[in-house]
Amino acid sequence: MAAMRDVVENSLRSQSWHVTVSDLYAQGFNPVASSEDFGTRQDLDYLTYSLEQRHGHKNGTLANDISREIALLKEADLLVLVFPVFWYSVPAILKGWIDRVFISGEFYGGKRIYGKGGMAGKRALAVAALGGRSDMFGPGAIHGDLNGMLRHLLQGTLGYVGYHVLEPFYAYHVPYISTAEREQVLVTLQAELAHIDDRATLPMPSLLEFDERFSRYK
Repeated sequence: MAAMRDVVENSLRSQSWHVTVSDLYAQGFNPVASSEDFGTRQDLDYLTYSLEQRHGHKNGTLANDISREIALLKEADLLVLVFPVFWYSVPAILKGWIDRVFISGEFYGGKRIYGKGGMAGKRALAVAALGGRSDMFGPGAIHGDLNGMLRHLLQGTLGYVGYHVLEPFYAYHVPYISTAEREQVLVTLQAELAHIDDRATLPMPSLLEFDERFSRYK
């Protein structure tokens, strides 16, 4: 994963992007959401995490590690998540980062979702590695569609808060292929990043197609 992260960083820098890397493991990011995330509380008797997120952000009392990551995301036009696929999902530390950083009110809330979400106008790309072979995914394959497997991330998280979600990059069978084959994966990743502005986006729901309650098509 470090090699893929480095390719992403170096490729974007070569295209004159300003790149900031948040290595969650290196910084010892705490993935556990708790009352400790709030310096002050709106309700000391009952913890409603999303409401306390709003209160903490409004009053500048969120934990420092959360505030730092929020500031970086607000500055960034492009978010690239580099991770291994664990159990049809993301690693626990990345899930915890999402839980703590994608705060209610700033990223989403009420009717501020999808095209009206807090990250509307920005782009996001998932760069993921996994142990399965490419022929194990897709229509009729044993695991089904990989984008569908990660729908909770691609649509339910990134798309939900407004990102234009780019078609993910997947590196298959990584632990079991040769060094030369892994190097070819990195070459392919670099080549695809060189054309990131032309990369297809995943379809997301349009709020214009639903009623005021989002319960049915107009």
